[in-house]
Amino acid sequence: MTTTSLLIALPLLPLFGFLVNGLFGARLPKAAVGAIACGLPALAFVVTLLLFGQLNAGGAPLDATLFTWAATAGFQLEAALHFDAVTAVMCLVITGIGTLIHVYSVGYMADDEGYARYFAYLNLFVFFMLVLVLGSNLVVMFVGWEGVGLASYLLIGFWFKDAAKTAAGLKAFVVNRVGDTGFLLAAFLIQFHAGTLDFAAVNAFFTASPPSTATMMLIGVLLLIGACGKSAQIPLHVWLPDAMAGPTPVSALIHAATMVTAGVYLLARLSGLFLAAPDAMTVVAWLGGLTALTGAILGVTQFNLKKVLAYSTMSQIGLMVMACGLGAFSVGMFHLTTHAFFKACLFLGAGAVLHALGGEEDMRRMGGLARRLPFTFGVFLVATLALCGLPPLAGFFSKDEILWMAWAAQGGSPWLWAVGSAASFLTAFYMFRAIFMTFFGDSRVSAEAAHHIHEPPLSMSAVLAVLALGSVVAGFIGLPQFWRDALGVSAPFYDFLAPVLGHAEPRAGVSHSAEWVLMLVAVALALAGITLAWLRFGRGAPVLAADAAPPAGLLQPKGGQGDWFDAFYDGVLVRFAGWLSGSVLARGVEPMLSAGSLRAPATGARTLAAWFGRLQTGNLQAYVIYALLGLVAVLGWGVAHV
Repeated sequence: MTTTSLLIALPLLPLFGFLVNGLFGARLPKAAVGAIACGLPALAFVVTLLLFGQLNAGGAPLDATLFTWAATAGFQLEAALHFDAVTAVMCLVITGIGTLIHVYSVGYMADDEGYARYFAYLNLFVFFMLVLVLGSNLVVMFVGWEGVGLASYLLIGFWFKDAAKTAAGLKAFVVNRVGDTGFLLAAFLIQFHAGTLDFAAVNAFFTASPPSTATMMLIGVLLLIGACGKSAQIPLHVWLPDAMAGPTPVSALIHAATMVTAGVYLLARLSGLFLAAPDAMTVVAWLGGLTALTGAILGVTQFNLKKVLAYSTMSQIGLMVMACGLGAFSVGMFHLTTHAFFKACLFLGAGAVLHALGGEEDMRRMGGLARRLPFTFGVFLVATLALCGLPPLAGFFSKDEILWMAWAAQGGSPWLWAVGSAASFLTAFYMFRAIFMTFFGDSRVSAEAAHHIHEPPLSMSAVLAVLALGSVVAGFIGLPQFWRDALGVSAPFYDFLAPVLGHAEPRAGVSHSAEWVLMLVAVALALAGITLAWLRFGRGAPVLAADAAPPAGLLQPKGGQGDWFDAFYDGVLVRFAGWLSGSVLARGVEPMLSAGSLRAPATGARTLAAWFGRLQTGNLQAYVIYALLGLVAVLGWGVAHV
């Protein structure tokens, strides 16, 4: 196959899996469904490796134009794919981690009646995620952007017979539409000023001749709003904890390793634009830092194991966004890569716990599982240590570099470093709180569940082992500069991304020797968080019963379990909109419009509404006729104006 054929085949492979299992999966044996669903993403991973090899050998970025989407005077939009170093990193994560999660799902979902439908949705998600990162312009990216939103909605509400799970999927869908509005408005402004939506051309235009500071600030903030929706950053993060309603492998794939990183990818892909908007970069950095801290605080309040990991994801994505706001885009991408390993391992490890306990998610009904599930405990512990940033695990290298940039980069400050460090301290605390409540102490498992505790089958445990290994070794491909100087080695990850993103350097007057001190402080803070969790939860301290109200206090907060934002939105926005429509518009404005000289337009509107309502018969044949009549009208208009 040619390079162009490989590039086009890359997203089509999982799409083919979606079509086969979606159309015929219910009539196929489960073994065939699983083989198709896992084999095609695995083949896509092989294709990605082939394309990556060409780039790594010094080849130019790869492009493939499928067709011309739109063309007018002075504007042309291509449906085109682009594969460069940034795309390669994302495709390796999507297809590599994605394949592992598909394999894990074979065992996890083995007894589910929607087995084929589940794998069809999972393949559909991988297809749209690949379209998102392969798109050469904002429009193709937006197709994937909306597609992963659709797939996320389907997978979060996968068990649709449960109304609460369906509502969680709908919430994720609606909240993401708010972010998408920012994305689209930014795209319109970019097109207006640059005359193009192609990423390379957009970056080149804004680098060479940026418009006014106010315009750049507006475009940057609108793009950030789009990123906030997909990447669960404040104030659009409220969908992420509810998204845990879906099957646990869905949480690992969509809400840890891939979809929630789409916002980070957007920022990195438009790095040239953001570097020309320093004020917007400051907003990005601080919003990322505050999200990291907020997510860590909310993680402390959770008793649901999956929601602890959800808020942890929100917090870690915040650190990636903060890195992008500091101009350290390659550092943000590196943390994205290492995070994919250990957070997927944590979610799938949590899935192994839930699998052993018959679906129980409340840590107050766990305890003592390290003795019964030693393998699951081992991989969960390794991934937790990586997340906490302890050396020499993967999270240490990527998170330490972000904290260093927060202190030393041009847009950094000691205050921003303090925010990131506080989030890291709380991360160590709430993650070891989860470990002590889940795996240590007296067993609080119900008698019924205790009889069925078991380690996961091979399809699940093998995936956990691979992810745990990645959590250990992945950091060594991105050693920071002072480590490279000390050891006389290179950093393949940063070298690979350098032609596209470069690597941020400390501002003048800041010595790399200070990084040693900050590194030791970061490790000390992580150890302090672990120690504090052990003092409160790990040395035989009683754990709150699941049906008891938590006492007030820092370590065991009282109240909303992180739903403060939901309460605010419901109390202020939703109720205000209800009052405005019900009390003001319905009782005040509409009667006024229906009276006097305005009665005729109101009556006309009602008449037209009733007439058009009659067209909505539910008759498919009638709809086809309407469509044909519309097509004839459009063609007739076109012929008349040729």
